[in-house]
Order: sequence, then structure tokens, then C-alpha cells
Amino acid sequence: MVFDTNVVVSALLFETGRLSWLRSTWWGNKFRPVVNRSTVRELLQILTYPKFKLQPADRHELLAEYLPYAERFDTPVIGAGAVCGDAHDRVLVDLAVASAAEYLVSGDRHIVAPAPDLAVTVLTPAECMKRFHDLL
Repeated sequence: MVFDTNVVVSALLFETGRLSWLRSTWWGNKFRPVVNRSTVRELLQILTYPKFKLQPADRHELLAEYLPYAERFDTPVIGAGAVCGDAHDRVLVDLAVASAAEYLVSGDRHIVAPAPDLAVTVLTPAECMKRFHDLL
């Protein structure tokens, strides 16, 4: 399963937020996030945004709550996400397609809107929670 970086950030930063339930799914190996160099780089960049006020130790701790549970997939595939207009979103779709992930979880309108035309099933976080309620 590929998770949009914004979904991951929300799950990690807001321990009691609406996406906090995702953390236990990673820790319990119920969902195995798929990452690649580009998605990890984007996650690292977002965690340095001044609005989050995270110190290096805080960022390291957050990454330790996610990356050890993720599967790294670095085989390059370009163009699978051509339907998406945003380059950052294409990286996620390309990763999902190349890794044969069953789902891409995102709330981003640039991914959700063209979802019927993509080669991967896109779920919003709410749809993911509803679909996998029995695992939670």
C-alpha cells in the first residue's frame, strides 16, 4: 500500500488526529507502506517545515515510527502516473503501479479526481478506514 506523504505526515504528527489510527496499522504489520527514495525525500523535507517546529531529534523519532515498517521499492518506473497533473503526485502513482501496490491512499484532489483512469485503486483515508475496519 502506498500512502500519500501528506497522509503519513498527518498520522505521524497528530497522535490523536483523524489519521492517527494508521500508526497502529504500520506497527502491527496490518498495512505495509511502500516507499522509495523520492517519497522518503519528500517526507524528510516536509518534516523540516518551520510550521511544524520540529527539532532534528523530533524528526528522527517520527521517522523511526514509520520507516522501519515500510518496504523500500526503488525500481524506477516513469510514466505510469501520467494521468496526474502534479509531478509530486505522479511519483506516488508511479510507485504504486511499479510496486504492484493494491491501493494508493490519498486525500489529494490531484490523485482522487483522476482515480478512475489510474492503474491503481485510490482510496481516501476515510475509505481506507471503512474498507479495512475489521483489521483495526
